[in-house]
Amino acid sequence: MCAFLSLALPIAVIAAMGGAAAEPTSIHRKSAMVEARRAELTGDRRTTAFRLALSAGVRAEIYTLANPYRVVVDLPDVAFQLPDGVGQQGRGLVSAFRYGLLAEGKARVVIDTAGPVVIKRADMAATGARSVELVIELGPTSAQSFGTGTGAARAAPAKADPAPPPAARKRDRIKPVILIDAGHGGIDPGTTSAGNLREKTIVLAVAHALRAQLSASGRYDVRMTRKTDVFVSLDQRLKMSRDLAADLFISLHADAIAQKGFVNTVRGATVYTLSERASDEEARRMAEKENNSDAVAGLQTANFEEEGEVRSILIDLLKRETSNFSADFSNTLVKRLGATISLSGNPQRSAAFKVLRQADTPSVLVELGYMSHPEDERLLNSAAWQRRVAAAIGTAVDSYFSKRTAKAR
Repeated sequence: MCAFLSLALPIAVIAAMGGAAAEPTSIHRKSAMVEARRAELTGDRRTTAFRLALSAGVRAEIYTLANPYRVVVDLPDVAFQLPDGVGQQGRGLVSAFRYGLLAEGKARVVIDTAGPVVIKRADMAATGARSVELVIELGPTSAQSFGTGTGAARAAPAKADPAPPPAARKRDRIKPVILIDAGHGGIDPGTTSAGNLREKTIVLAVAHALRAQLSASGRYDVRMTRKTDVFVSLDQRLKMSRDLAADLFISLHADAIAQKGFVNTVRGATVYTLSERASDEEARRMAEKENNSDAVAGLQTANFEEEGEVRSILIDLLKRETSNFSADFSNTLVKRLGATISLSGNPQRSAAFKVLRQADTPSVLVELGYMSHPEDERLLNSAAWQRRVAAAIGTAVDSYFSKRTAKAR
């Protein structure tokens, strides 16, 4: 059942009162771009409220999703001026929340809940001359009542076109196209270190340094999946690579280890390639985490292991030639990185990373270091270190394409 509430302020509220059958909550007030100045959780496990202080009223669309249980709040282009670490600690029915740009001109807050919840109340009210507070009250409900969530249908992603790019596009070009993929971004921060260093920020800085390194040579057409702090879905990253008919795809990330006993001992860079079966448990865990990026951003995604199309492509090794080229670049990259920075104990691994599911583009995923290790955290945040890493990757790219050109001749 849905109810329409007319408040004193010029705000319309359509409140979702039930489970999956209800429509998403929509709150709006005509306004320009605003700032989010404070976010907090109040209440207990009977009623938990999420409060977001804004400089002016905006349109907000609110809905729920299952697997995992989440409440999603879509906003226009909001500038989040919130303290570091806010949202990492839960309260009541909420385990954590995160925020950021979902796309250009669109922001999102994702509230992780400990179980199925119902939106008991959602409204926006003025608290001062230039201050508005969005309040979303949540209560517990049953899994049966929750169903798939009020936003299940609208959050389903579009299927990516599986058709490979024409080989002629690569043959006829003058410069190889290299696509640099800075992992995570926007609402998806990736790993956060003990010092509140965010993976999305570090990898974007390294991506820009690598772009500058490769572009300076004049040998390559260098592109990026994202140039700013914005979220890009895994399917969008794959589509960009396919549309460009990229000759090489380099995805940049930073790792972390959860076991406290290993925090001060496990460090260094690792290079991953695609395989149907993970090379080891650590690689499997890493692929599972990275493949979950879309869910972190509040997107409804299919189970990667159950996608028939994906399984068939993996079994076919995404074309043996592409797989071999990926392995060649991985070998070269590990050697170059090893001469410049610390490598992990097992620097070459493989697993079923969705972002590496590319039939015609050699692809690697580079974990630059462990943000959980104090020394790696310090280095990852160093501009000088970032430039050294970019130079090492750039040298590996030069060596890789020189070798391919020589073989072609």
